[in-house]
Amino acid sequence: MLNPQEIRKEFPILTQTVYGKPLIYLDNAATTQKPQCVIDAISNAYCTINANVHRGVHHLSQVATEEFEQARSIVQQFIGAAHSHEIIFTRGTTESINLVASSFGNTFLKEGDEVIISTMEHHSNIVPWQMLRDRIGIVLRVIPLTSDEKLDMEAYKALFNERTKLVSIAHVSNVMGVTNPVKECIEIAHNHNVPVLIDGAQSAPHIKIDVQVLDADFFVMSGHKVYAPTGIGVLYGKEKWLNAMQPYHGGGEMIQTVRFEKTTYNELPYKFEAGTPDYVGAIALGKALEWVNSIGIEKIAAHEQMLTRYAVEKLREIPQMRIFGKPDGAAVSFLVGDIHPADLGTILDHLGIAIRTGHHCAQPLIDHFGIPGTVRASFAAYNTKEEVDILVEGIKRAVKMFS
Repeated sequence: MLNPQEIRKEFPILTQTVYGKPLIYLDNAATTQKPQCVIDAISNAYCTINANVHRGVHHLSQVATEEFEQARSIVQQFIGAAHSHEIIFTRGTTESINLVASSFGNTFLKEGDEVIISTMEHHSNIVPWQMLRDRIGIVLRVIPLTSDEKLDMEAYKALFNERTKLVSIAHVSNVMGVTNPVKECIEIAHNHNVPVLIDGAQSAPHIKIDVQVLDADFFVMSGHKVYAPTGIGVLYGKEKWLNAMQPYHGGGEMIQTVRFEKTTYNELPYKFEAGTPDYVGAIALGKALEWVNSIGIEKIAAHEQMLTRYAVEKLREIPQMRIFGKPDGAAVSFLVGDIHPADLGTILDHLGIAIRTGHHCAQPLIDHFGIPGTVRASFAAYNTKEEVDILVEGIKRAVKMFS
């Protein structure tokens, strides 16, 4: 079993106090804290090998390039991709989805074509498709939810027609912590010869990912949600799609030859990595994934699921508690009576408890519930049952204040 007390020793930020109280950090779905080995990787890269990657003949450039490409291989293995050149480094899940919306959209979609998303998507998997709709006239089709707040799979099957060109759905809801049956979704789409993008922002930190087993055409994730720095992320794409798609950005690195008359583009993955990449972020991402592997993603998942089950059990003891969905991952969203989520969040903050409140960049889902927002507690490898107990006691204290 995982020992969170030992793990906590590797996270310097967790030793601090907030308003005189020990920090209890339960906002991991927004971003995770960083272990010392990741912090050291960033410092070491800038102190010892900092030089622009690729094309440099000098020692620092060559070593930085080797470390950068090694990080790409670590990501490849972490998500089970067939080739390292199917791994594109981006700034995060948001940019990865925007890249596909732009490049896939410009290459394969035309007015009247349809893209399927779901009611529970993060804004980063809604707005890029709306922008594409406004630009070229595609149609967005939305998978509704069942009465128990799951994807309506029968309705999903009925959305397909000859105009359907892509499905783009979340692996795990960032609000409800519910895991979607993405393998089944992919199989259904592929029966219609439709490719699928999986938003793995909330799954990659918590679930063993194998994109080949899933048969995902695209898979996206953010480094900062899996103990890596901010500003680094991943787009996985099947080689056949990436080769066929137009580049997203133009500039250095993504070219083979440039003439005023014509430019030819570089091979994968560099075709989609214009300009100087965040090679230090990529190196630190590799270190974070190695750290996860050293503990075991299965152990982390089991620990987080245990915390979620425990939190749901304890939260349900509070009168007028409303929990949204049936969380099976590492997050739980709730409301208590008529207490506004921002008010509850503020009180908990003054008790040293960091949680997330609001619409969680998922306004259509929040509108579906007919509420202003929720309070969300989300867990990571370093969280403990004792922290859940303190959260519950903090909520009870807030309830008394408002009663």
